[in-house]
Amino acid sequence: MKVGTDGVLLGAWCSVESFPDSILDIGSGTGLIALMLAQRCDAMTIDAVEVDEQAYEQTVENFEQSDWGDRLFCYHSSFQEFAQEMSEEEEQYDLIVSNPPFYTDEFETEDEARNKARFTSSLSFKDLIEGVGELLSSEGKFATIIPYKEEQDFVDLASEKNLFLNKVCRVKGTANSQSKRSLLEFSFEQTELIEEELIIEISRHEYTEDYQSLTKDFYLKM
Repeated sequence: MKVGTDGVLLGAWCSVESFPDSILDIGSGTGLIALMLAQRCDAMTIDAVEVDEQAYEQTVENFEQSDWGDRLFCYHSSFQEFAQEMSEEEEQYDLIVSNPPFYTDEFETEDEARNKARFTSSLSFKDLIEGVGELLSSEGKFATIIPYKEEQDFVDLASEKNLFLNKVCRVKGTANSQSKRSLLEFSFEQTELIEEELIIEISRHEYTEDYQSLTKDFYLKM
């Protein structure tokens, strides 16, 4: 699995200001977001769950080679099974993050691993939100990144589980382009919505000051 801009954005943007003690990364891929959060905060428990075997093995390897291996653990499971098991054990997390699959079935390819990583057939938004609703602590935060065009449907689904949108950042590739992604933060508390916009590039490979400020701690060269 490649390291994509979506994962970098989510790992850098999601708030750790409430000092979460336990974090869950749903669909870890390479382990990128969990590793970024280990770098950003002192949470003692940072769990990840990944259904694809090769991605799971990659996550474990990256966790073990990092400076934070003692705080990181990855489960090899579908999120649906993981959520059911953890909710039965009454396990909860203060921060849950997910860069979920979001392309629909009509775009599926012959590459099964790529399909699992990128298509909603492996984890629907409904299943994601239901699981989060079970595992998020009463004062916890849930952060995700989805296509901008899916934002309202996702927010509506979340509200059915009493997860309320507290903060949104709409992401554009350039100043003149359409919004491409929505970074969303939810909690069980209904608050006044904070709305932001982030533009990634001025021109090809020339990044805006806002993007550099958000992500500079995670790139070797920026």
